[in-house]
Amino acid sequence: MARSLNQVNMETIVSLCKRRGFIFPSSEIYGGLGSTWDYGPMGVELKRNVKDAWWKSVVHERNDVVGLDSAILMHPDIWVASGHAEGFTDPLVECKNCHHRFRPDHLESDSCPDCGGELTDARMFNLMLKTFLGPAEDSAHQVWMRPETAQGIFVNFQNVLVSHRGRLPFGIAQIGKAFRNEITPGNFVFRTREFEQMEIEYFIEPPEIASKKGNPSDEELHQEWLNTRFDWYVKLGMRKDKLRIRQHGDDELAHYAKSCYDVEYEFPWGWSELEGIANRTDFDLGQHQSHSGKDMTYFDDEIQERYIPYVLEPSGGADRSTLAFLVDAYDEEAATGSNESRTVLHLHPSLAPIKVAVLPLSRNEKLVPKAREVHDIVKANFVSQYDDSQSIGRRYRRQDEIGTPLAVTIDFKTVEEDNSVTIRDRDSMVQDRVPIPSLLEALKDKIENLSLGK
Repeated sequence: MARSLNQVNMETIVSLCKRRGFIFPSSEIYGGLGSTWDYGPMGVELKRNVKDAWWKSVVHERNDVVGLDSAILMHPDIWVASGHAEGFTDPLVECKNCHHRFRPDHLESDSCPDCGGELTDARMFNLMLKTFLGPAEDSAHQVWMRPETAQGIFVNFQNVLVSHRGRLPFGIAQIGKAFRNEITPGNFVFRTREFEQMEIEYFIEPPEIASKKGNPSDEELHQEWLNTRFDWYVKLGMRKDKLRIRQHGDDELAHYAKSCYDVEYEFPWGWSELEGIANRTDFDLGQHQSHSGKDMTYFDDEIQERYIPYVLEPSGGADRSTLAFLVDAYDEEAATGSNESRTVLHLHPSLAPIKVAVLPLSRNEKLVPKAREVHDIVKANFVSQYDDSQSIGRRYRRQDEIGTPLAVTIDFKTVEEDNSVTIRDRDSMVQDRVPIPSLLEALKDKIENLSLGK
């Protein structure tokens, strides 16, 4: 639907997130810890809904993708094979005066942006976070916190292939935490040192095999994934004019990539990546075969040949997507017949933390028992919230601010006359009177229509 605001500033989003329980600064009572965040009651529901919507789309609604949940801590040789141990680095400079550190490619001048001091020469800085397994903190016991979830999929390729009787093309999907010791994290939860990825490794025939068999090429399948992933954001209500696909230039391609495209969103600070869709060729499986000595090939019984598959990788950020959906849904509207405005999150119903609010008109002793009875009916079928504090107008505004699509109001007419309730629509603010025996059916119909954009 149309928005009153085309863009919102990040200060407003950060304020809303803390006020309404979406995201809090981590360790706040101890002064916080740089670029770490805690998801509050509304935020944990929203982020979970984003992940569930992704999983439903790429696993449950497809016949060619299965799931995996690999370990965060893995054998250190994995990161040697993948190239992370040696090549996962960023340039780092340090101010000689205030000792703050920066990535030189993020600076606009040759001096410190904080104090104007002189900067050191750049040195390469490995972004992986290390820890130790066992009682001894020495190099023999050092392991890495995984910087990506992809390698857990690659090293399990044969396990999934054999146990699931996989046939190309097929994919393995994973949602999980990753860790990067970013030099300059920022923009709220967009770039942090601890984050969650939603990642697919989609195994396909190499170009020569696909050509021999007359099957779609890696480029064609790559384009299919680009369209699929772009459309996912749009179907969940994100404004299409705020999204774009950008191809990586040769100078920014990862060492393993034949080609890569980003799905980008126009945040308040500019266009930034939500998801990368890369053609990783046969690099990863080939590297792990070479370093582990284990067979990572696929036997194609149609042509009686063994080969290492190519891989297409749609890799998105759960935190980035959650932030983008929040930013995109935020609006401030003039209230009808008033000089006041209302803040509303036009979240897609499948993403909204609360689907239905149950609100007695007041705390009157006649209304509360009936309202509790209605809430018992609703909460068995929808994620719901009961609220009887403050005026009904303030409660509507609270629900609007957390993106609740529907509110059910119990009034005196409910208990004294018609055993009916009022359903209020978040976006249109239209109210419909519905008998309580028909309430669940009415709510389901309205949620479905809202999900379809009706």
